[in-house]
Amino acid sequence: MAKFTAEQKINGVKEYLNGSEGQRIIADRIGVDESVLRNWIKQYELHGEDAFVKRYTNYSAQYKLDVLNYMNDNGTSINETAAIFNIPSPSRVYQWLKSYEAGGVDALISKKKGRSPMKKENQKPTKKGDSKEVTVEALQEELERLRMENAYLKKLNALVQNKEKSPNKTKHK
Repeated sequence: MAKFTAEQKINGVKEYLNGSEGQRIIADRIGVDESVLRNWIKQYELHGEDAFVKRYTNYSAQYKLDVLNYMNDNGTSINETAAIFNIPSPSRVYQWLKSYEAGGVDALISKKKGRSPMKKENQKPTKKGDSKEVTVEALQEELERLRMENAYLKKLNALVQNKEKSPNKTKHK
């Protein structure tokens, strides 16, 4: 399904509200199902242009339960309920309903996404123990070792380059 901008949705709704054409014709021209256009119209009637502003909302379990209770008490459809509560996607209400039917109120509680953070006791220690225990002397020893290693590699590189440039090489034919 194609994503539509808020402006495209508002234009489609206003086109319908002007009364020149029916929902089916407008929906076909826009490239959406007629039920989607109906949902946009309902959202627009209830909430105006703010209905199409993107929101990144985490819904609480209590809010989800209130939405489901409203739908049950008033006999509204999933699409109507989503429009009334300004929930952008009716499928989200459907997911809540299925979760609630499968696991009750506990299933409506949002779970954190992604990987859980590492706990401090599970972290691997550094080579020489905890980083707080590293002393100045140990750092100076490591610095000296690294300097010697660097100097050795430089001398080795110079020897290799001299050997490649030496005129003693003979060509065999």
